[in-house]
Amino acid sequence: MVNVEKILTTPYGDARLVSSRSRHPVATLLLSHGAGAGIDTPDLEALAKSLPGQGITVHRLEQPWKVAGKKVATAPSTLDVALRVAADHLRLRTPLVLGGRSAGARSAARSARDLGASAVLALSFPLHPPGRPEKTRVHELQGTGVPTLVIQGARDPMGRPEEFPSGTNVLEVPYADHSLRVPKSAPLSDKEVTAMIVEATLEWIVREVSGR
Repeated sequence: MVNVEKILTTPYGDARLVSSRSRHPVATLLLSHGAGAGIDTPDLEALAKSLPGQGITVHRLEQPWKVAGKKVATAPSTLDVALRVAADHLRLRTPLVLGGRSAGARSAARSARDLGASAVLALSFPLHPPGRPEKTRVHELQGTGVPTLVIQGARDPMGRPEEFPSGTNVLEVPYADHSLRVPKSAPLSDKEVTAMIVEATLEWIVREVSGR
């Protein structure tokens, strides 16, 4: 696997697309990061490293605000614009899975219909601000119109797995927080959590997208 970087021009500045390509892809996963960390979080890096060998090309989009070195993400609508630029750039011949973590998961959910995605992968979907369950964002998740997998930490203050509506396809990561990290006292390690995320994502994409 070789990572290929491409700078993309968007109305809000340059974005960066890091591509990990499969030789014989059956699906393409386009991921964007959250409002804090970038595309180098353990879960996004693990997906980019592991999935190409299984027939899934992975593209990680670094949003313009992050490329510019800013510490605070720009408005949600700007994230959707950059995601569209990246999707248009790809000119795919395989089914597109839109995904991301936290703010990136929201952007993927909002953009799925317009970009013709076949599925949405939501890592640590921020169902609501911490301590504010009445400020729900569930409408974004329910509006994808395509198969959607939520991978959520059991201790996520922005939405625990049991807070999602009945019928939501949620994989609970035991002991994990919003960053999908677990305490040192937990009976599983961060490495095992990452492996769980990769395995679940692979099985789901094969079943819902490439297996059609």
